Parts: sequence; C-alpha cells; structure tokens
Amino acid sequence: MKQVLETAALAAGHVIMLIHNAGAHIRHKSDNSPVTEADEEAERVILAALRRHFPAIPVVAEEAVAAGIVPDISGGRFFLVDPLDGTKEFVAGRSEFTVNIALIDNGAPIAGIVFAPALSSGFVAVDNRAERFTVADGRTIAERQAIGCRKHGAAITAVASRSHDTPQTARFLDDHGIDACTAIGSSLKFCLVAEGIADVYPRFSRTMEWDTAAGDAVLRAAGGGTRTLDGEPLTYGKRNQPDDSDFANPNFIAARAGWNAILSPETK
Repeated sequence: MKQVLETAALAAGHVIMLIHNAGAHIRHKSDNSPVTEADEEAERVILAALRRHFPAIPVVAEEAVAAGIVPDISGGRFFLVDPLDGTKEFVAGRSEFTVNIALIDNGAPIAGIVFAPALSSGFVAVDNRAERFTVADGRTIAERQAIGCRKHGAAITAVASRSHDTPQTARFLDDHGIDACTAIGSSLKFCLVAEGIADVYPRFSRTMEWDTAAGDAVLRAAGGGTRTLDGEPLTYGKRNQPDDSDFANPNFIAARAGWNAILSPETK
C-alpha cells in the first residue's frame, strides 16, 4: 500500500509540475471552483495506478465526481483522491498545492499520502506510522523520517486556510488566546500539526472529503485527530446528506492529542 501510494502521488506530481512550468489553462466548474488540465491529468495517473494494484477497491476522485461518476462504496472501503488540492494556490503561482490520496475503511482514513511537488516533500501514513519525506529528482524519495504531534507547549500555535479565511476562524483564535497563526494552502495544514509545528487547524468553511482525508490520515497516525464541532470524529463516505451534497464535510477542528479546546464550549 505504501509503495503504491508513493509511486502514484509522485507520478501525478511530475505531471502537475510539467503543466505548471508550461502554464496551465484555467476553467471553472459549475460551483465556480477553478480546474486545470493538471487536475485532470494527475487524476488519470492516480486512477490508473490504483486500479492496477487494487482493482477491487472503488475510488472516489474529485474530477470524476464532478463529471457524475460515483462508484458504489457501500462495502465500506474505498479510496478518496484529490489530484490537485490547492488549485487556487497552483493558479496563483504559489507552491502550497498537493496531491492527496487516502484509503478509507468504515468511515475512517487509515492510510494516506500528501505530496507537495513544488516543495519536493510530502507526508505518508500507513499502519499507524506517519512519516515526512523529501524527493530528490521529482520522482525518487531521498529521505524519510517518522513524525508525531508535539506535546503541550507554553503557547498554542494554529494554522489556517490562506484562501478561505472566515470571521469564525478569527473568533476561534481570539476565544482561545491564540496569537500565532500561519496561513497556508491545501492539506499541508494537517501535516504541520502532524509534524509538531502547530497545535491546531480550525476550519469554518466548506471542504470536501477528498480535500481532507489524506491529511487527516497523516494527522491521526501522528497522534492527533479531527473532530466536528459536536466533538465527534470526522467521518468519510457521507452520502445523501439532508443539508449538503455528497462527500461534503461539516466544520471541524484538527489538532494534536490532548488539546482540550477541541471539546470546549466555544467551539460548539
């Protein structure tokens, strides 16, 4: 599983960087979110790899779902794929975009990879072990090391979305006395908490499951967790939701273990 995730993510990242360097053509989907040929080509690479190695496991992929292609996931185990998370960062010329692949089992992300090709680094989680890795030539992992959430420190540090800042986020930070907050794009926010650089990532704007699953898998393997504002673990495979579309997430708080503010009244 780990080898397949890494090989697929790095191959997709290579395709993305080729298009990035050549200049991508931007279109907009029905929800007005941007999409480029990099999203589509990276998804094609990932789907081919997953189907070749795990033909019995269905794959829910962002661009396929946008085209109306949704597999049967009633068996409880499936992949979630966001071929290019942080398309806005990609379009703006920033480096904080990622390839996200996660394996879901009975609603929980049990394995995943987040690869940032422009940064030549990524994060992978398999068998409850989280690692950070660096890539030497765009296609080969050069170094890797185990990571884990940090313990309680003197001051709480947060990460938040660069492109989706909200008044609720500012209020959350103020309510919990958090002065240090780094704005960054894509699922790298989960990974900064996972490797002990930050304590908490509050999200009070819309995300989809493919946006969060891989980063959430890394965070959980690193000793943290992601909970809804009701204090329940964020789950995956949400279909037929009365108040939102399939695979849409509610607001959530991702944090290192033991951070009590996850369940405090101010977050509810």
